[in-house]
Amino acid sequence: MCLGAVVVLTTSTLNRLMVVELALPAVLPGLLVALYYGIQITRPNWGFRSDTKGNRSRFILGGMITLAIGALMAAVAIEILEINLSLGLLISVLAYSLIGLGVGASGTSLLALLATATIPSRRAAAATITWLMMIAGIAVTAAVVGQFLDPYSHGVLIRIVAIIAVTAIAVTTLMIWGIERRVDAARSPQALSFRKGFLEIWAESRTRQFTTFVFVSMTAFFMQELILEPYSGLVFGLTPGQSTTLSGAQNGGVFFGMILVGIMATGLRLGSLKFWVIAGCLGSAAMLGLIATLGQVGPHAPLFATVTGLGLFNGMFAVAAIGAMMALAGEGREAREGTRMGLWGAAQALAAGFGGLIGAATVDIFRHILANDADAFGIVFFLESALFIVAAFMAIRVINPIGSSHRAFVPGE
Repeated sequence: MCLGAVVVLTTSTLNRLMVVELALPAVLPGLLVALYYGIQITRPNWGFRSDTKGNRSRFILGGMITLAIGALMAAVAIEILEINLSLGLLISVLAYSLIGLGVGASGTSLLALLATATIPSRRAAAATITWLMMIAGIAVTAAVVGQFLDPYSHGVLIRIVAIIAVTAIAVTTLMIWGIERRVDAARSPQALSFRKGFLEIWAESRTRQFTTFVFVSMTAFFMQELILEPYSGLVFGLTPGQSTTLSGAQNGGVFFGMILVGIMATGLRLGSLKFWVIAGCLGSAAMLGLIATLGQVGPHAPLFATVTGLGLFNGMFAVAAIGAMMALAGEGREAREGTRMGLWGAAQALAAGFGGLIGAATVDIFRHILANDADAFGIVFFLESALFIVAAFMAIRVINPIGSSHRAFVPGE
């Protein structure tokens, strides 16, 4: 929840302030967010450190403090950008680098702790709760900031960000205090270099295969992020307000899909994590194909219902994939859960940046070639659909049927 609360300030509120209030090019906050994602390639290293240093809580709290400092620096940079563009950009780059490092260290170590501390039958519920808490942090912070930010001034912004940052650190400290001792998940320090430790887990064929699966599936997941709202406006004639409502409908579907998997897989024991991952991938593929086809129908097509369905299957896939990730993190060589979670987290972060970029760029190319918006967007949605189908077939091979096996797999298996 605290991670979501701080990150949303930098990816939405500060983004809007740069573009609207400061009249800066939209590419600037886009590049800063891309930097934030790119820095998270350090996730394997953070995971390895939490494996070998014997104390994940230290990295969770240290990462949160780093994230909070970065967010406060980013808020200060907004005021400086108006006065001195070069200095403001320098501070912004440093701030978003700290944000990426903080999220990588804290988030990776948190997921590793979940993987080691959660019994197999509860991993779907744990993944569901984790995502829902992050979404709650985003939603509550956005609502609170919206109430107190008007009338806007740079001073008000800095005070609000400072309060949220300090609160996030305090809540994280309170929640994490002593929890490793209670779940007996701490690791004894090990004398091992990162390169050797990383190569040991990279030698595990299942780890490599799951890394590829994460990158492919998350690329598909994020390809529509930057093009769905423009598609609704250009092809279906939706107003900006209606497009925002469409996005809200999609997120509502994601929320319900996550809850559904948590209840079905953990509460009712219906369907394995593997089943829900595959169902989410294939369902997302079907909805994307339908969204592409609706472009040929026109403004009266049931776009809202279809996009809500896409959100539902996206949510099913995402939470089940995280549950499977937690299960697979405990397989193979002992005491490498953090390194594996870091590797997969880095693959996810890179896929997020790559997916959004490739989706937007491909739409631009086909709009130029075809001079028909419906066809251009439709091709990209079909490509995204095909990626989800590929991911479903990969999941059949990579994920255990019950998503909870503790059998060790060996290098080259």
